Amino acid sequence: MADFEQRLLMLIDDEPAQCRLITALAAREGWRTLVVRDSETAIATLGTRQGMQLSAIILDQWVPGDDACTLIAELKSRRPALPILMLTTSASPLLAVEAMRAGATDYLIKPVAPDMLMQALRAATTREAPRDELQPLTEKMPASPDFEAMVGAAPTFRAALAIAAKAARGHAPVLIEGESGTGKEMVVRAMHAASPRAKAPFRIVNIGATQASGIESVLFGHEKGAFPGAFERQIGALQHCDGGTLVLDEIDRLPLPVQERLAESITKGDVRPIGARHSFRIDVRLIAASNLPLRDLVDQGHFLPELFQALSGITVTLPPLRERSGDISALARHFLARIGEQPGLRPLGITDGALSLLAAYDWPGNVRQLQAVLFRAAVFCDGDALTADDFPQLSNLLGDAQPTAAAPKQEGVGVMLYAPDGNLRPLEEIEADVIRLAIGHYRGRMTEVARRLGIGRSTLYRKLSDLGIDNVA
Repeated sequence: MADFEQRLLMLIDDEPAQCRLITALAAREGWRTLVVRDSETAIATLGTRQGMQLSAIILDQWVPGDDACTLIAELKSRRPALPILMLTTSASPLLAVEAMRAGATDYLIKPVAPDMLMQALRAATTREAPRDELQPLTEKMPASPDFEAMVGAAPTFRAALAIAAKAARGHAPVLIEGESGTGKEMVVRAMHAASPRAKAPFRIVNIGATQASGIESVLFGHEKGAFPGAFERQIGALQHCDGGTLVLDEIDRLPLPVQERLAESITKGDVRPIGARHSFRIDVRLIAASNLPLRDLVDQGHFLPELFQALSGITVTLPPLRERSGDISALARHFLARIGEQPGLRPLGITDGALSLLAAYDWPGNVRQLQAVLFRAAVFCDGDALTADDFPQLSNLLGDAQPTAAAPKQEGVGVMLYAPDGNLRPLEEIEADVIRLAIGHYRGRMTEVARRLGIGRSTLYRKLSDLGIDNVA
């Protein structure tokens, strides 16, 4: 514990307010912060006694400006093992690629949520998971908000998308559950794009990134003078999204008193801002997302049963990537195609050996982590295709568990013919799985699905109905 408390962070920044914020955030996790105001002082500090104690560096790109990558390269040449996180207001993928190649460990776009900043710092200074993911960089490659664009043929994944696609056409609240990185936001945006409210107000509120003391005001709004610091009236997210859709991300982190108010608003169909004398009628479609199973939180007393009942009439559960490892090959090729479209990068292939290595890992960060790891490998790849050698961190993590060239891990999507008891499964179940697989493989293009299955489109739709398969197209 003593070593943890003695970690030293160097912050290269000349904005007093930001320095105070980062220093306070880092202190909560046991970091001491050394603030330097310019590049020259930062380089000189590396050679001092304090500099030798550094465990990480946070650099605001505004300080060195266009020379940020030069400074990063200089710092890395002097201290190769020292993680460097760069803060910037630029969303340029080219700058991010240059920063990575210069040696940046992570790349965060301002304004950055405190939780995300500290998560990036933790990830950069631990060895529990592949580092250097540059998650914000990959998030600048938004996926098309379309169910057909979602890659994956695993039956559990396609079943979840089928529920989401059907629910998109309605107005009832929807609960989307799944581990971090499984694609909840992608499903949310696809649902909104396919809904009757697609052109109405749409807003995502991240509960986990909002201060607990302010979340009630964010959701319900407040009147001027309602509490100390309420210098003007604020319209809450619920009222702002009247007629549209409000997404509450990480709702599992919503404080219990606010849960009670939210459950009441959903039941009554109105909202009362803090300090207001009357309520306002609202028509809002709520979509809630949770990293944890809310039913378990209800049983543990951490989530209000009334709110759970109000939100969970329709529940979409996205499986973790480790439960759909057969999709890794298709996901990897899909991400590499998108990565190759970014400035400063080029299209790359990927070898079977590399795919076997990817499939052998459990991916605690799920699809988002896979995309980020592929991005980093693509940045530093000199060949025409990624090989297992382009993922040294994964190789180190897997150790003896990694697949060998002689005996690669066999992955792929198939249809189970036998039940757990050893008997053949009913033909109806097998046929349903084949159709689901085809829908996933051809991304919901039903004409192509019917053609490849050798049946007419009308026959396909009849089978979908008879077998109880929801059409995700």
